Amino acid sequence: MYQFKDRDDLRKFIQENVLNSSEAREFLEISRVRLSQMISDGKLEPIKKLPKDSLFLKADLEEKKKELEALRKKYRPYD
Repeated sequence: MYQFKDRDDLRKFIQENVLNSSEAREFLEISRVRLSQMISDGKLEPIKKLPKDSLFLKADLEEKKKELEALRKKYRPYD
């Protein structure tokens, strides 16, 4: 699916499209506990789990963000 010309091309892709847990929480506007719960429930799948962190594809997070925004509008209309 993805093809890279060289290592620099790969590095650029990773820098732009891979987020760690902290970046993912900030992007999704959720807490650390909520992120852990979503991973445990299978609602969000990291591309790699590390001992104290995980890595996520930005495209996956963008889909999840749309879903979370719709739920927020439904269940928190006062925001």
